[in-house]
Amino acid sequence: MTSILTTALAPPLRVLTWLGSQGTRAVAAVVFIAAAVPPLGALLRPYLTEAILCLLCISFMRVDLAALYAHLRRPALVATATAWTTIGVPLIVGLIAHASGLTARAPGLSLALMLQSMASPMMASPALAALMGLDATLVLITLVTSTALVPFTASLFAGLFLGDMLSVTPMTLGLKLLGILATSLLAATIIRWVFGAEAIQRHKAPIDGLNIVILFIFAAAIIGDVVSDLLAQPLFTLSLAALSFAIYFTLLAVTTLLFRRIGTERALALGLMVSQRNLGLMLAATAGALPPTTWLYFAMTQFPIHLAPYMMMPIARRLTGRANATREIAEGRTRDAPF
Repeated sequence: MTSILTTALAPPLRVLTWLGSQGTRAVAAVVFIAAAVPPLGALLRPYLTEAILCLLCISFMRVDLAALYAHLRRPALVATATAWTTIGVPLIVGLIAHASGLTARAPGLSLALMLQSMASPMMASPALAALMGLDATLVLITLVTSTALVPFTASLFAGLFLGDMLSVTPMTLGLKLLGILATSLLAATIIRWVFGAEAIQRHKAPIDGLNIVILFIFAAAIIGDVVSDLLAQPLFTLSLAALSFAIYFTLLAVTTLLFRRIGTERALALGLMVSQRNLGLMLAATAGALPPTTWLYFAMTQFPIHLAPYMMMPIARRLTGRANATREIAEGRTRDAPF
């Protein structure tokens, strides 16, 4: 029976291994394939919550426990990063939207920007950070703490800046977030207990491939009708795409600069996390009852989320290479130091 099962699983494992070996190239391709096949959006949209849960489960399953404990012994960094992504970002976006008059002139876009800023980091952020060779554990810890606070911060900023534009129910959002976190953590713990951390590390490539498949489900569910919107109103659609890229890289750059003292590599990992907002949870919390402009902007944000890791790979490789070289030099000096 075992040999039959092994033989049956060999072809899909080879496919997943190949897909995982493509790394950020596959992540970038996901968004274009999803946009090119619109019927997939309607087909996969009912599975959006399950995709989010699976992405987080993979992130929990692959967490480096030693690095996790090291970060927990220094909670100031996690607390600062959490405060920035859950309070600093939505506060700044809300003030700019109101001061510029965007809320009155374009309520649908203003709603989209506020929901984006109020959302917790995307569940796939640790996995994408790992694909880039960055500190995925720091990202995961901050993701968890930020997600735990979102029910409270989202209701606060919705009351401050959204008024009657959206009725956010903190209890509903909180229960969904807590349910997703608890279920994915339990599943990841069982998987680690059954298979072991070493086996998970050995199968890194096929797990990466599975992660990319789930990312595709998530992207296809959100992107859906992008092509029809582009044909119907090309200038407006392209302007929203440009805005989504501008906001993504602004959040990335500002966060990296704010946290540069902890090292550029780790600061870039936090910047990647902060720039990737979990709009899927906001869609689930509002049951998708959003204006067309808000939906379209959410779809446009998937392009920088999937393309940026591929675009940033040369930078990430230089930073990780420099960090590894510095670490090796430091270890060499420690070994050679006289007693």
